[in-house]
Amino acid sequence: MSRFGEARFLISAAAPAQFPADVGAEIAFVGRSNAGKSSAINAIVQRQGLARTSKTPGRTRLLNFFELAPLKRLIDLPGYGYANVPAEERRAWLPLIDALRVRVSLRGLFVIVDSRRGLTAGDEGLLDWAQATHRVHVLLTKADKLNRSEASSALRSASQFLSGRATAQLFSALTGTGVREAQDTLESWLGQGQGQ
Repeated sequence: MSRFGEARFLISAAAPAQFPADVGAEIAFVGRSNAGKSSAINAIVQRQGLARTSKTPGRTRLLNFFELAPLKRLIDLPGYGYANVPAEERRAWLPLIDALRVRVSLRGLFVIVDSRRGLTAGDEGLLDWAQATHRVHVLLTKADKLNRSEASSALRSASQFLSGRATAQLFSALTGTGVREAQDTLESWLGQGQGQ
């Protein structure tokens, strides 16, 4: 049975006023367009199709909130990088992202990074965006595309790049590599600060 059997879609927010009440705990999933964010969410929550996947970069255009249990939420953010959306629409995301950053309930970020690309300047920007109180965990996705030596090298490089600012792990939605570890991290972070 899934650890997140109650997972359900809550709302796609186009403005901060549409966000759920700022109580409980929530974790944001962020990453470059086409890094495998939606696939990672579906694999971790063990619900095929909960987050919509697409081969077209920039499919996620709003902040999508999912409830995993009462007062425990996951947020799927628009991808950054080469998303195939107009610049005007990308600019419209900024107030949403800024409003999310200061929410009391935001406990941390899962940063989704294609293990074949490694961490980029955009990912560095996310680390800077995170508040000191936010925990950050990097999922090096599509690890099934790497051989053992390449995977070890990718993890080592990420750890050196992060230099203690975040934790990192290898992950594959396709083969299940790292799914349990990611679930443990998510569950642990959501469990903090209960009763708020």
